[in-house]
Parts: sequence; structure tokens; C-alpha cells
Amino acid sequence: MEKLAIDGGTPVRTKPFAEWPIYGELEQQLLLEVLHSGKWGGTGRIKLPELEEKFAAYHDAKHAVTVVNGTVAITVALQTAGVQPGDEVIMPPYTFIATASSALMFGAIPVFVDVDPETLLLDPDKVETAITDKTKAIIAVHIAGAPANMTRLKEIAHKHRLKLIEDAAQAVGARWENVGVGAIGDLGTFSFQSSKNINSGEGGIILTNSEELADMAWSLSNVGRVRDGAWYQHEHIGWNLRMTEFQAAILLGQMTRLDEQIALREKNAALLTELLQDIEGVEVFKRDPRITTHAHHLYMFKIASGLTDRISKEDVIAKLNAEGIPVAAGYVPLNKNKAVLAEIEKWTGERREFSCPVSEKASEKEVLWIVQNMLLGDEQDIQDIAHGVRKVMQSCLSV
Repeated sequence: MEKLAIDGGTPVRTKPFAEWPIYGELEQQLLLEVLHSGKWGGTGRIKLPELEEKFAAYHDAKHAVTVVNGTVAITVALQTAGVQPGDEVIMPPYTFIATASSALMFGAIPVFVDVDPETLLLDPDKVETAITDKTKAIIAVHIAGAPANMTRLKEIAHKHRLKLIEDAAQAVGARWENVGVGAIGDLGTFSFQSSKNINSGEGGIILTNSEELADMAWSLSNVGRVRDGAWYQHEHIGWNLRMTEFQAAILLGQMTRLDEQIALREKNAALLTELLQDIEGVEVFKRDPRITTHAHHLYMFKIASGLTDRISKEDVIAKLNAEGIPVAAGYVPLNKNKAVLAEIEKWTGERREFSCPVSEKASEKEVLWIVQNMLLGDEQDIQDIAHGVRKVMQSCLSV
């Protein structure tokens, strides 16, 4: 058995993985075009319309509205969908805090519904049992870049007359039954924060196939103005949430690499799954066959369920990082986040509890993350990841 690096052995890898972000002369050229135009803000509208058109078309949507970030994108989508303070919004707890804080920002109440243990995506069967007369919307989070079960969630939303919003922050380019995410529900939101698969440092976008919803999202993001109206014609209460022309320029450059990067992530993720599934003590996640394209913002795998009382997740993470294989622990479920629960109590006047054992176990004992840029290298990179995992798991199982 190989001696672990954490115990003084030779690490599997000392070479860094692919750097992120990836950029080149095209981004520089586009940024200079904006600089020299003198139209820098969100009202200049030179690069922004081009970005909105191209991003919407890429995801099979008719309309796009750019905004300052992904969190605000969800807030605007919820308000566009008619969600009011005090209304309940069903969402999974295994997600970034922004999914919940975007609702709490204006007093809408998150209701946490547990995820499917085979995918960590919102469990549709549990969604239906959580619907009350206060429920107004469902947020499906495409965690790690894998689309949730949009077919079933659409059926539930239609049956109960609820709005379905896609939090696709991690899922740029993903497709469900060959339809782009963000264009399947009533509204879809994306993030362009620095870690995302295309990024402009910060930024977000809202997609929809409804002209009416697009107009409202645009108005809420543009100080309550109306499209083609007068400059001081404010017909709604809205805010200045506009993206800048500089961000649009960077994203247009980033989009030219998207197809190639998606294909490379898919190829490397498939190889990694093939290698990991044969390692004792490791479980890989199920991929629904209806997922036409997985965005792989993260590659998630887990310590086998039967071993979590014997093998420490924190120990595995420390040993893998020492081997030169950076992995992360992932989210703390939002149903256990004290700030989120306190904010819900502030708005509702009551202390709420949500039972989400799948999310809790995944977070505390099982799930490990590999970030998307680690899938942008060559086959040797993937072999090294698998080698590191095998080496560490063999050591843990031998104790």
C-alpha cells in the first residue's frame, strides 16, 4: 500500500490543474471596444442586446434580461412571477444560500424540501406533499450543472397553479430532454460570478419564453421603467439592477469557448465516473437519462453510505488535498443555517423546522466536490484524481 502524503509519502500530484478563468485576445478586444465607445453602463446597450440574444438562443429561450448578479436574478424572477411577502417558495436545502436569501430579501418564505439521495436534486414526490395554500412558486436548483426532473416538476406546478423557477446558476449550457435549462420553467436564472462556467466576475441573467414576464423582469431591473417608454416613465417600483457593457463584453468572449469546454467536461466527467465507480468505498451519483447535457460546474461523488460511521469525511478531504487532489466538503444544508432560520422567524413570527435527512447526511458525512476547471485538463489529470481517491480510500479502509 502506498504511503499517504499526509504521513510523509510522495503525493500523487504536484502539478496544478487547469487555471480559471480562461480568457484571451478576444475578451481584450471586446473590452477595448466598450472602453472606446464611451458607453460603459447598462443604458448604453451596445454589447448587452447581443449577449441577451445569444444567451437566450443558446438555451432555447425567447427572452433574456441581464442583471447585476445571480442572487438578484432569482429575486427579480420571484417578483416577476407574482410572489409577494409572506408567500411560500418551495426549494431544496442543498444549495447555495442565495437561493433562500433571494426570497427572504423581500419577505417571501423558503420552504425546504429534501433532495433525491441518488442525485441531490429536488425530490418531486416530496415537493407535492409540501404544497399549502400559501405556496406560490417552486425553485428547482440544477445543482452541480445537472438539470432537476423538470418534466415532473412542471406537471406538479401546472396541477397546483404554481410558478416554476429554475435556479441554473451552476448549469450554463445544460439541457433536459434536449431543451436548454432556464427555458423549461416559467423563468430561469443564471450566475456569472467568478467560479461559474462562463464568468464576468459578477453578473446574472433571467430567461423566459413569456414576453409579459420578460417585460416585467426588465422593468423591475430598470427602475420601474417600461420598454420603449419615456425616460422618466416609471410604472412599477423597480431598482437599478443593470449589468454593465464591460461584463457583457467579457461574456460574449466567454461564450465562444462554451461548446468546446462543455464537451471536454462531459468527456472527462464520464472517464472519472468510470474510474471512481470501481473504487471500494466510493459511490458515484446517478445521471438521469433525460439529461441531454450536464454542465458539470461541480463533479460530486461520495463516501459509500455504509462506511460513513467508519470513515471521516474531514479525514478523507485532508488526505486528498495532501495528495494534490483538491476537494471540498460542499454545502451546509440551508434548513440548518441559523441565519436563514432566524430570518424566516423574523418574517413569520415562528420558529420553523424542516426535516431534510438526505441533505444533512450528504453534507455532514458523504459528499465531496471537485470544481469544474479540474475537468478542463487532459486524461492524465483525471487518472491522477482517481489514483488519489483510490490511494486514500484504501488507506482509510485498512484501518
